Amino acid sequence: MTGKVLLSLFGRPDLPLSRAPYAAIGLTLAIVKYAGDVLLIWYATGVRWTPFDYLDPFKLPLLHRVENAQFGITLILMLWMVPFLWIGVVYTMRRALDAGWSPWWALAFFVPYLNYGLIFTLCIWPSSDKYAVGERGRTPVHGSPANSVALGIAAGVVFALAMIGVAVVLKGAYAFGLFLGTPLGMGILAGYFMSRDYDPSNMDFFFVSLAANGVAAMVLLAVAFEGAICIAMAFPISLLMTYGGAYVGCEIAIGGRAIRRPAASAMLLIPLLTLFEPAHIGARQLHVVNSSIEINASPAAIWPHLIEFQPIAPPQEFMFRIGIAYPTRSHTDGAGIGATRYCEFSTGAVVERVTTWDPGKRLSFDVESQPAPMVELTPYKDVEPPHLHGYVRSKQGEFRLVALPGGRTRLEGTSSYELDIEPETYWSLWTSASVHAIHMRVFEHIKHEVEFHAAQTSTAPLQ
Repeated sequence: MTGKVLLSLFGRPDLPLSRAPYAAIGLTLAIVKYAGDVLLIWYATGVRWTPFDYLDPFKLPLLHRVENAQFGITLILMLWMVPFLWIGVVYTMRRALDAGWSPWWALAFFVPYLNYGLIFTLCIWPSSDKYAVGERGRTPVHGSPANSVALGIAAGVVFALAMIGVAVVLKGAYAFGLFLGTPLGMGILAGYFMSRDYDPSNMDFFFVSLAANGVAAMVLLAVAFEGAICIAMAFPISLLMTYGGAYVGCEIAIGGRAIRRPAASAMLLIPLLTLFEPAHIGARQLHVVNSSIEINASPAAIWPHLIEFQPIAPPQEFMFRIGIAYPTRSHTDGAGIGATRYCEFSTGAVVERVTTWDPGKRLSFDVESQPAPMVELTPYKDVEPPHLHGYVRSKQGEFRLVALPGGRTRLEGTSSYELDIEPETYWSLWTSASVHAIHMRVFEHIKHEVEFHAAQTSTAPLQ
């Protein structure tokens, strides 16, 4: 009995919901969501989150407030958002049906600020019998399910390519509309077309989502627009959004021809909103990555290796071997504040201007220029997607040497960077992991250099 109640509440977008329960349940869930946000953000950052913060574009998305928190907290906040997002879409579809609106209005739930107006309007809009439950159901169409699935995949891929053209080619932005709206719309179209003449299973939803993403990825690779690394990074979030969209598209498909008619015009809403999406709606954040290692040597012995270290052996780490840029050596022109430090990477040199020069203690610098952050995996010789230039920006770096008992030293490294890709928190997980791996590659090399030199010195025969 409990399972049926939960299914009717959260898993049946085809059941109309009147305005009173929609408002009451929505308010209750909003309070629960807010309470969870407050506790998680306060635990992670010590910041007190207020209801007005949801209206501030420089504090959206919410996860930006936990940039310096542990990875686990960030992941928990992301997972905490998912069920409320899904419930919001389901409830909005149900309320739209009860109000006599097309369930395609549920797409507006993903649009910042517009979703608040939509929710308020649905809370006061009277019920209508335009889409009564008894009138809903599939209108039989000719053809096989396989043809419908193929049509759905094709429609989803065409939509995805159109979105990439609007967001990247026309607007030059890797924004929310591209990474969230594209897979959502792709899934809605795929689920809509595949569900018109038969009942798909959860595995059918998964298959069509996987196929649509796979075909779109192969097209991008074939036309040399993208490389395999970034496609693989985007794939998890894209597959999740496509799967959810396919379920929504299925529910719309069984609503009858009256609800189906505005399908094409409703789908135009996503690329239009992407085209006019305000720049930096979430505000650019300074992402900070900290790493450290302990070395059996004094700070004075380590300091020269921060100024210049010898070439590092070819990488063994998987991420570096498939194309992520990795450091190879460094050298510094001059000494003291204002000196220029060059950290050579596999893709070119990072040029840094020294801002703090405290021998044996601290070396800080600003990044003046940087090469591409990776070499894309591609069947072609040279492919440089737009996001390789200017969308990941290194800002500052710092080394600190902390003396420890027993003649040991803790080498601490900090790097900060900005991202111009949304959703910023998702992409920062990948970028921060890469930066940490870069830190540790350099640290392990310096540790080996210093300790090997110390061992050689201690065993050298006296003259």
